[in-house]
Amino acid sequence: MLYGMLSRIARKVAIGLAVALLGVPVTTACSPTQHAAGTPAHADDFGSPVAGRAVRAGGDLVMGLSSEPDRLDPTTSSSLYTRVVMNSICEKLYDNDSAGHLVPQLAAALPDISPDGLTVTVPLRTGPKFADGTDFDAEAVQLSLQRHLTMKTSQRTSEMGPIMRIDAVGADRVVLHFKSPFAPITAALADRAGMIMSPAALAAAGDYFGDHPVCVGPFKFVARVPQTSITVTRDPLYYDAAHVHLDGITYRIIADDNIRAANLRSGDVQVADTIAPADAQVLAGDSKLRLLQSSSLGFQGLTINLGNVDGVGKPVRPIDTPLARDPRIREALSLSIDRPQLVRTVFDGWFDSACTPIVPNSTYATAAGTTCPAYDPQRAKQLLTAAGVPAPYRIMMQVSNRQADLRYAQALQSSVAAGGFDLQIVPVEYSALLDVQKRGTFEALFLGWSGRIDPDANTARFLTTGSPGNYGGYSSPAMDDLLSRAGRVTDPGQRAGLYGQAVGLIEKDNPYLYTYRIRVLTGQSTAVAGVEVYPDGVVRLGKAAFLAG
Repeated sequence: MLYGMLSRIARKVAIGLAVALLGVPVTTACSPTQHAAGTPAHADDFGSPVAGRAVRAGGDLVMGLSSEPDRLDPTTSSSLYTRVVMNSICEKLYDNDSAGHLVPQLAAALPDISPDGLTVTVPLRTGPKFADGTDFDAEAVQLSLQRHLTMKTSQRTSEMGPIMRIDAVGADRVVLHFKSPFAPITAALADRAGMIMSPAALAAAGDYFGDHPVCVGPFKFVARVPQTSITVTRDPLYYDAAHVHLDGITYRIIADDNIRAANLRSGDVQVADTIAPADAQVLAGDSKLRLLQSSSLGFQGLTINLGNVDGVGKPVRPIDTPLARDPRIREALSLSIDRPQLVRTVFDGWFDSACTPIVPNSTYATAAGTTCPAYDPQRAKQLLTAAGVPAPYRIMMQVSNRQADLRYAQALQSSVAAGGFDLQIVPVEYSALLDVQKRGTFEALFLGWSGRIDPDANTARFLTTGSPGNYGGYSSPAMDDLLSRAGRVTDPGQRAGLYGQAVGLIEKDNPYLYTYRIRVLTGQSTAVAGVEVYPDGVVRLGKAAFLAG
């Protein structure tokens, strides 16, 4: 069937800047992606809260998780699957709801921002306790934010912008002082940069906090068996414990798509993430199951190692290979990827091709920011000849050993061969692949990003010189300037224009080759209520329950 199907009844998802520097929610609904006429429609279904449904107290829910999370430390982690687990045990200052609006979580309200944009005051809830009994207050928030900002191995530093100082004011306010305005700060605090950790646990565990994380959340961490499972149990100290129904959750690591789907059908697991497109239609037709689905804010693609020699965040050093030196070879590789054909054949029409980090139909989408280069293998061969390298040009690409990723890699291998490339596939276990990209021990690496509602986190994190997410070691003063300016302005139109210019530079340098956007597909038993999944890709189980009867 044709790729990327139009949902006739899809919800409109706001993915524009939800809080501008003046503190006013600014949201623009995202219309469904337009697809070829006559194709079947996939309707968004984010799930819904328990609301008035009759549910029973207690019970242990099992979720089939498709990949092993990295360490459960919000400061250092870089895995979507860590976000899924942490969502039940570690609340944030803010969250995004099903409509894409930013809403308070551990904060008491949206931030108060000074007219010059340099002072951001976050009011805090009073009364919450961490799972170890420690009081949640401004000093605890200050400590966590400071750790996110300054810890050497932090993955959050660039997400938080140019913070100069963090002050705790009384027990219920934290004030962030910026060197220059930073429009995406509220959106950043709605993800791991806004997760707050117990000061007592940090003092006791330090760098090893992720081995036994302690936060504020509906559940608290119990145990982890590597490559097997992570277990959490209801936290009686949670401030909203009256709306927590389950006794516990076991996140069972089931990497095999077929086995995960089979466990869902048999009832051995009640929720399963990352349903393969091949299984989605079957599950959607099963009366005992429900398929939750939505578009994605993220992307999948290929990182080219241009200068990550000593590890991410360290000063870049040139890599003396034609692929790293010559942008013509990287352009040729991009032109050799038949993006629409690949998603049609590999993903049964469920996913969409992509070639930039800007989400289509969002506030920040422009023609310059979303237009794809044409598939042109003949032009690719000409570029290889001009670069003076023999064809086929060999590239070693490391990729997750998950079935869907390997299927795409094999199809990609065939596609780029037409442009003069010999793509060698090196399968790597997912959590090990996260380490590979941080260490820089790769030539090319295929991995995705689950996406955020503000484009800064989908661009600056990966493309700014020295960023802890710049795994390819890309360094461009022009890109640094564009993305810095885009983060400082509040007008959506101005930001969109700057991101369009950034995409032009991406397509000139090709440090990362964008390939497709997934559709977030999650299966759940109809015996369970309150499971929710939004376009950020995070499966929310904190208020889930088994139905009564």
